[in-house]
Amino acid sequence: MKYLKFHICELLGSMFLVIAAVAPMILFIEVLGSSLAIAVVADALAVGFVLFALIEIFGPICTAYFNPAVCLALALNKEITIIQAIRYSIFQIVGGIIGVIAVHLMFYDSIPKVLEISMIQRSGGAYLGEILGTFILVLCIMSLAHQKSNRVSLVVGFLVGGMLVSTSSTMFANPQVTIARIFTYSAAGIQPTDAIIFILLQFFAAAMAFFTWKYVISNCACPIDYSK
Repeated sequence: MKYLKFHICELLGSMFLVIAAVAPMILFIEVLGSSLAIAVVADALAVGFVLFALIEIFGPICTAYFNPAVCLALALNKEITIIQAIRYSIFQIVGGIIGVIAVHLMFYDSIPKVLEISMIQRSGGAYLGEILGTFILVLCIMSLAHQKSNRVSLVVGFLVGGMLVSTSSTMFANPQVTIARIFTYSAAGIQPTDAIIFILLQFFAAAMAFFTWKYVISNCACPIDYSK
């Protein structure tokens, strides 16, 4: 019970993050009749803006992980225990699934579906996209936390929004988001077999980002003076 408020914040943040990731793909394509290209750009803006706000809202309370891959990196760095990482991840996954249900209920009048297993294939270059997207996200978070930066929300929001339209996978970079997107009929979905591969690659990339951060950045006591 001691950490229940942290878990609830993780659940709420994960829920609204998934809403931001899934809703634009239904609103723009299914309701407004726009092209997929416009919907992807709208999705990038929505995720970037909402993620910035969520980190500002929940960061002072629960540090706003919203991502099991980030929890893995923090556990490797011994900032949280493995048990804590698992607990956070469970609440994040539950929050993400609630987010998908909430999105579908919002558009139920137009599309009367609550949950549906996605059949959208994401393979090939999308796998590399997930490695790159997750790697830079976790490296960014670890580096900013190490620097005690007060711009975490802004930088992470810009990074995620930018990488969403820069990667072949449209940057899931988050196991709980990946799980949630299995259950949507929208263009944001992913079929279960590809989702399993995505999740494995996300955890692999998070571990690689941690070790890169540990070797390259965390051991730097001060910036290099190139004038010498």
